[in-house]
Amino acid sequence: MSVAGRRVLVTGGGSGAGADLALGFARAGAAEVVICGRRVEALASVAAQHERIRALPCDVTDEASVQALFAQAGRVDVVIANAGAADSAVLAKTTLAQWNAMIAVNLTGVFLTFREGLRQFDGWGRLIAVASTAGVKGYAKVAPYAAAKHGVMGLVRSVALEVARGPVTANAICPGFLDTEMTEQSIRVISEKTGRTADQARAALEGMSPQGRLYRPDEVTSAALWLCSEGAAGVNGQGIVISGGEV
Repeated sequence: MSVAGRRVLVTGGGSGAGADLALGFARAGAAEVVICGRRVEALASVAAQHERIRALPCDVTDEASVQALFAQAGRVDVVIANAGAADSAVLAKTTLAQWNAMIAVNLTGVFLTFREGLRQFDGWGRLIAVASTAGVKGYAKVAPYAAAKHGVMGLVRSVALEVARGPVTANAICPGFLDTEMTEQSIRVISEKTGRTADQARAALEGMSPQGRLYRPDEVTSAALWLCSEGAAGVNGQGIVISGGEV
C-alpha cells in the first residue's frame, strides 16, 4: 500500500473525510499532500497537523479556480475529488437554485478536478472520487444530491475506459453516512424539520446501516490507500461501497 514519494491532491480537505484522507496519506509517506477548499482557517488547521500537508484555496465549482489550484500545486500523482455538500427537500419543494448547487459542487466539481488532474499526470496516476451510497441507489428527499452522485459514477466509469490502456485508474468510494460534520448538519436538519431530538435523528441515520452505525472517515482513507496500491492496479471504473451491506 506504499504511497511513499507520491504527491497527492485532496479537494474539500478542511474537514471530515477530506481531512482524514490528507492526514492518512501524509502519514503513509506521501511526499506532499495538497488540500484545498473555500474555508481557509479550516484548511490551515489541518495543514498544521503534518509538515507534508499544504493548503491552497479553491472553489471546485469554478473552472478558473480549479486550474489555478493545479498550477500552484505542481504535478501530482493522486487526485481525490472529495469536496461535496448535501441538501434535503422533497422534489416538489426543491428549487432550481438547490438543484444547481448540488450539481455544481457534487458533479461539476468532480469533472473539473478529474479533468485537470488527468491533464497533468505524467505516467502513473490515480483519480478517486468520494461519492456516496446515493450514487448507487436512491434516497427520498435528496433527489438532486443522488442525481449528482449517480452522475459521478457515470463519469468515473467513462473515464476509466479512456485511461484503461495506461497506468492510470479512475474509481469512486461510496460510503454511507459518515461520522463527520456533514452528517451532523443532516442531523440538525432532520431535528428541525421533524421535531425529533438530535439523538433520535442520529439513531435514524444509524438505522439505515445493517451494522447500525455511522462509518468512520478512516474507512474511506483505507479504501483510497488501497486503490493506490499495486494490488489494486486492475481495479478501474468501480464504486467501492462502504455501507455495511446496505448496498
